[in-house]
Amino acid sequence: MNVLILNGHEPYPRSPGDINRHMAGVARDILTGLGHAVQVVETVKPYDIDAEVDRHVWADRLIVQSPVNWMGFSWSFKKYIDVVYLAGMDGRLSKGDGRSRSAPERQYGTGGHMGGKQYMLSLTFNAPAAAFDDPGQVLMRGRTVDDLFLPAHMTFGYLGMTALETFSCHDVIKNPRIGEDLERFRAHITRLFG
Repeated sequence: MNVLILNGHEPYPRSPGDINRHMAGVARDILTGLGHAVQVVETVKPYDIDAEVDRHVWADRLIVQSPVNWMGFSWSFKKYIDVVYLAGMDGRLSKGDGRSRSAPERQYGTGGHMGGKQYMLSLTFNAPAAAFDDPGQVLMRGRTVDDLFLPAHMTFGYLGMTALETFSCHDVIKNPRIGEDLERFRAHITRLFG
């Protein structure tokens, strides 16, 4: 299997990206050990847009390794998605939204050419796990991590991809348990890709 890992971290002085870089490396090592071909891209680094589209075509599965910045992906990773996926609308990743002037009644979001491919979100949060799935929480009000990332799920669905189970690390700044998180992550990757 061909696996593309996108590390979407945007480095800041107080957050250089060590956790996400390490997790992308752990995933790479496990997947390589399982016999998969793996490519890792740090989306904040310079890239060739067409080569990135081709990487997506090459990949059977995609892992997005990203911190959660202001309830979403970092601006540089969002830019990567914007420019790479727009370039892939030439038919490599999708051919529009599935509708046309001659068939405007077709269902929106059916133009993806990435059917049969899967993606997995792996996210690192400052927010504690208790902030999710609990209607009593003031900000999330019972919403899940996947609810928060519905736009990302819709983006990959637009391309025709299907989701694997999301992985998340919580409280990585104020109450980190990185060793436990990495143990859970290794088990998660092995279970889904083994």
